[in-house]
Amino acid sequence: MTGGGKKAGCVFCLASEALAKEAEAPSPDSLIVHEGTTCYIILNLYPYNNGHLMVVPHRHVPSLVGLTAEELAEVAMLTQRAEAALTEAYQPHGMNVGINLGKAAGAGVEAHVHVHIVPRWNGDTNFMTTVGDMRVLPEELGATVRRLRPIFARLARS
Repeated sequence: MTGGGKKAGCVFCLASEALAKEAEAPSPDSLIVHEGTTCYIILNLYPYNNGHLMVVPHRHVPSLVGLTAEELAEVAMLTQRAEAALTEAYQPHGMNVGINLGKAAGAGVEAHVHVHIVPRWNGDTNFMTTVGDMRVLPEELGATVRRLRPIFARLARS
């Protein structure tokens, strides 16, 4: 399947459809922090760290092979912009950037390709995910959205 369109029940397609219904910008309760032409950037609902973003094409495509040249270029450009925004907002010591293609590779949403950008700090790993089956984040998602949207807006203008 090379994909195309939007698929009912896909969390990324639902987010894209909700964005399309907005007049000018994402609603305040949306986790979308920036929209490009063919892709958008959204916070991960279950982040590994503060600022965990994903770059997602609007079109429902399972892998990089199915993306158009325009979509692939925008995925790369928005990933670069996400790195810049996260660096400005959080000053991380490093970042993980990755794409999990298929369930065996760890994709939580395996039918809709997306890129993870996760800010990292020296010593940021803890035992809570392993022992307590939970994640501990000092910033709630709404605060992250409010922190990042203005940075993305400024970066898009420059």
